[in-house]
Amino acid sequence: MFSKIQYIAALVSVPWQSSEGNAHDFSFDTITGDALSLADYKGKVVLVVNTASECGFTPQYKQLQTLWETYRDQGLVIVGVPCNDFGGQEKASNASINSFCELNFGVTFPLAAKTKVKGKGQHPFYTWAGQKVGFVGKPRWNFHKFLVNKDGKLVDWFSSTTKPDARKLVRAIERELAK
Repeated sequence: MFSKIQYIAALVSVPWQSSEGNAHDFSFDTITGDALSLADYKGKVVLVVNTASECGFTPQYKQLQTLWETYRDQGLVIVGVPCNDFGGQEKASNASINSFCELNFGVTFPLAAKTKVKGKGQHPFYTWAGQKVGFVGKPRWNFHKFLVNKDGKLVDWFSSTTKPDARKLVRAIERELAK
């Protein structure tokens, strides 16, 4: 029988090191209805962020845009994935979300169409990523971040409270870009 410590250790373990699969196997629909295949980003570092327009973390859009402008020429791609899964904070249509992001934050990085990131009907990328990172690393709120390396491997995750300009996130991106 598991002790409490063994149980917690099992929950916190990092299973992505041995799990199979690759982020390049997944595609999203863009916010404008086109295809957005992560395979198109082979050789680039990708930060996948679930977003929402009516969240306390929504100002992170501006920081994500700054991160994108700073590192895109070095090979960083940011993919924003609007979702309504946490607190019903993304009720708008795709067209309204797109306009909101452009007008309020100057967003030019790729945006997916509104997508389920948890629960029944969740997008396969989020199922895969959740299996990689385990219970602790799954999105618990809007603006959760997954970092994918140039080979499509999930290498890190960052909670909603980690701002896009946080030293630990920027260092992780720079480390992957340097490889």
